[in-house]
Amino acid sequence: MASRPNFWQRFLHKNAPSREEVLASRWLKPFGHRVAHSELWRFTRRSVPRAVFAGLFIGIFLMVPGLQIVGAALLCIPMRGNIPIAAAMTFLSNPATTPFFLVAAIDVGNRLGFHADLAAFERLRTSGASVGRWFSWLLSDAAPALVSGLFVIGLGLALIGYLVSLVGWRWWVGRKWRQRYARSE
Repeated sequence: MASRPNFWQRFLHKNAPSREEVLASRWLKPFGHRVAHSELWRFTRRSVPRAVFAGLFIGIFLMVPGLQIVGAALLCIPMRGNIPIAAAMTFLSNPATTPFFLVAAIDVGNRLGFHADLAAFERLRTSGASVGRWFSWLLSDAAPALVSGLFVIGLGLALIGYLVSLVGWRWWVGRKWRQRYARSE
């Protein structure tokens, strides 16, 4: 008896990139033979949490749209994570959440001992500053604060996501076994 796909299965099927779409990326062409391995596309109890970790970490640490999915896919190769899950997890950082991550990263970087000026960041953000002014601000002490803050936040959220996905996978499998047992009685 075949079961109907649940909400998350339908969501992933609709929104996650297909294997062919990922393999067609010009950035992944040099790695095509490695990315094409079937173990990187299976949903297993080990590959899904690894993919959640890779996608969240790269999605937050590498705040460059487009390169996030490529970076997550490349990180999945040595980690043996699921590439579609990693690609989907990179969407945690999006235009709505990016400003919060940037401000939090600067704050975390300042707490680590760097000295980025948050007031200057706010002035640049609200005044619609040119790219040149943003780069001069980044070349000050802001860059180490921002990079170290993004690293710490990305690593922290990736570890939390890894643990939540481990527990979630275990719960889901246990629920499936209980349903099978209840049907067999």
